[in-house]
Amino acid sequence: MYRKFIKELEKWEEKSVQEPMLVIGARQVGKTWIIKYFCENKYKDYVYINLEEHRDLISVFEDDLSPETILRNLSIMLGRPIDHNTPIFIDEIQQSEKAITSLKYFCESDKNYRVIGAGSLLGVKLKRFQSSFPVGKVQIKNMYPMDFEEFLLAAGEEMLRDAITEAYKTMKQLPEGIHNKALSLYHDYLLIGGMPQMVKEYLDSEKDVLKADRQILSYIRLAYLADMSKYVNNATESTKINAVYESIPRQLARDNPKFKYKEIRLNAIKRDFYGPIDWLTSSDMIIRLNKLDSPMSPLKAYENADSFKIYLSDVGLLCSICKLNYKDLLADVSNIYKGAVIENYVLCQLKLKFEDIYYYKPAENMEIDIITEIDEDIIPIEIKSGRHKRSTSLNNYRSRYNPKYVIRISENNFGYTDGIKSVPLYAVFCI
Repeated sequence: MYRKFIKELEKWEEKSVQEPMLVIGARQVGKTWIIKYFCENKYKDYVYINLEEHRDLISVFEDDLSPETILRNLSIMLGRPIDHNTPIFIDEIQQSEKAITSLKYFCESDKNYRVIGAGSLLGVKLKRFQSSFPVGKVQIKNMYPMDFEEFLLAAGEEMLRDAITEAYKTMKQLPEGIHNKALSLYHDYLLIGGMPQMVKEYLDSEKDVLKADRQILSYIRLAYLADMSKYVNNATESTKINAVYESIPRQLARDNPKFKYKEIRLNAIKRDFYGPIDWLTSSDMIIRLNKLDSPMSPLKAYENADSFKIYLSDVGLLCSICKLNYKDLLADVSNIYKGAVIENYVLCQLKLKFEDIYYYKPAENMEIDIITEIDEDIIPIEIKSGRHKRSTSLNNYRSRYNPKYVIRISENNFGYTDGIKSVPLYAVFCI
C-alpha cells in the first residue's frame, strides 16, 4: 500500500542529508514496513536491528560510541561485515538512550553514514531523555495512520482520488453518482480507520466493511494499553494514563467536549493528570486540540493550553471503542458519538498538513470547530456531520472578523458561494 511518508525518506536520501533520521509514530502505523520497503528498494544491502526483539544488541551502544567501534561490534554480533557504506535501520531505538546519543557521532563523522531510527514510543523517550540528546544532529519526522487519500489509493480508487482533487481545485460539483460513491468509501473509512493492518483486512474482505474483522482494532488498542504499562516509571502512572485514554469517548460525547479532569474520575485535578496527558500526546496515541483566545496572527501567541479537547489518533479506533456500526454514521442518523467521530476524522486528516490547529469559543453560543492558517490567511473551518447548512457561529465569526473565506465541511457536494467553500467530508485531505 502506498504511503506518503516514502517521500520523506526519498528526500532524505536524495539530498544525502548528513543527519540520521528518527521516525516517530504510534504502534501499528506502519513505520517498520515503510522503512524496510524503502531500504530494500533504495539500497543493494542494509542492516536491520530491532532493539526490543534483540536486547543483547543494546550492549553494542553501551561503551565507545564512535561509529567505527559500533559497526565493528555489530559486525561481530551479527556475523557479517558492516562498514560505512552499509545503511542501518535501528528499530525500537527508544530501548537504548545510548543508541539515540550515538546518532550525534554518526552525523559528525566525515563519512556520510545512512542511519534511520524508529520507535513506537520514541516521542515519549525523547521527552524524558536523560542522556545527551543529539540536538541538531538528527532529522525527526512523525508518521501517522493512513489518511483518506492513502485509503483510496489502497482500494484502487486512484481515478476517484484524482476527480476529488480536481473538483477541490475548481470548486465544481462532482456528478451525483461519483459524489455518492466517495461518500460511501468515506463512511467505510470512518469504521476502518487508517491502521494499515485494518485497511489490509478491509481489502482482503473485498472492500466490504461488514465482512471485515474489526476485532483487529481491539487488538491494536490492547497493544496500546500494554505499552502504557511497559514504558512508564511505575504502576500508578500507568493507571493514570489508561484512565485518561479510557475517558476520551465520554469526554467527546458531551455537547461541550472541552476536556474535563472530573470526567477521568471523581475529584481528579490537573496536577495529577497533566503528565499522563503529555505522555499520550508524545506517544502520538492522542491529538490535543487547544483553544484559541483570539484569531489573530501569529496564532501560536493566542493559544490557551489550559482549555483543550482530546481526540484519538485514529478514527477507526474511536469507532471501535464506542461500538459504532455502519448505520450509526449515516447522514440521517443521530447518536451521541457521531459528531465527535466526524470531528476526530477531520482533525486526523488536517493534522498531517497543519502544525498549528485550534478551536475558538469566545462565548457559550459561538464556537468555531477549527481555526488554522492557510496560505498566510487565518481561516475558520466548520464541521457538519450531515447536510445541514445552518451556520450561526460561522456567520457571527464572518461579521466580526471578515476572513478572506470560510470552509464548511459536510456531506454536501463541492461549491463556492458568498465566500463559503463547501468541502465534502471525503475531500478534507485536499485542504
